Amino acid sequence: MTTTIESGWVTFPSGPDEIRGYLARPVPAPGGPPPPVIVSAHENLGVTAHRRDVTERFAAEGFACLTVDLYSRIGGRPPQDYTTAEERRAKAFLAARDEQAVPDLEAGLDHLAGRGDVDASRAAVVGFCLGGGLALAWAAETDRLACAVPLYGLPELPPAYSPTGRVRSRVDIADRVTCPVQAHFGGADEVIPLDQVGRLGDALKRSGRPVEVHVYEGAGHAYHDDTHPNHHPDAARLTWERTLEFLRSHL
Repeated sequence: MTTTIESGWVTFPSGPDEIRGYLARPVPAPGGPPPPVIVSAHENLGVTAHRRDVTERFAAEGFACLTVDLYSRIGGRPPQDYTTAEERRAKAFLAARDEQAVPDLEAGLDHLAGRGDVDASRAAVVGFCLGGGLALAWAAETDRLACAVPLYGLPELPPAYSPTGRVRSRVDIADRVTCPVQAHFGGADEVIPLDQVGRLGDALKRSGRPVEVHVYEGAGHAYHDDTHPNHHPDAARLTWERTLEFLRSHL
């Protein structure tokens, strides 16, 4: 049976600012329970058409999904004043630094908790690339999440991507996550060295929480994105199946 969904932009406060997010939710049957929620953290390109599509795919699977626009304050796009691809990525990461973006994700969950049509007491975070690292950072700070699913989140941000000008390590905080984690990486990722994946997995296990780390042979960075040149259909399909199973087992 096809699930009816509703989707569109919503706005909510984050600290002194009004920010936005793209929300998609299944329409429950009359008298049925409200759906559990996913707060989604986008990659460094922002809330693209593909990211909105994936938000709706989660809704079609029975989850209310809110993709928080981490670039809300600068017009809904990452910084555009760059001259090289590396400068673009660095500025995008800096514009969605942990100190601002993690509270924005928390504000997104607060918004969901204030609605009557979803169940924010059952909440997960799913993040992609930049958002994958943010998912881990948030999971290490809050006890409001039932689980976290980062996809190719950088275990170590290079100095140029960090507001301190030094490496920002997710490995160093991974043992503090407060919920089960299922992490996904491409085995041929040109951005993330496999030794960093191994160290992140070891650190996550020290948290004492259930941890899965999946590495997909031959898949590059952003392999789940079916609009990206690195799209790897087999790895993307298996990642999606595993993610849905993990979410359903914890929400």
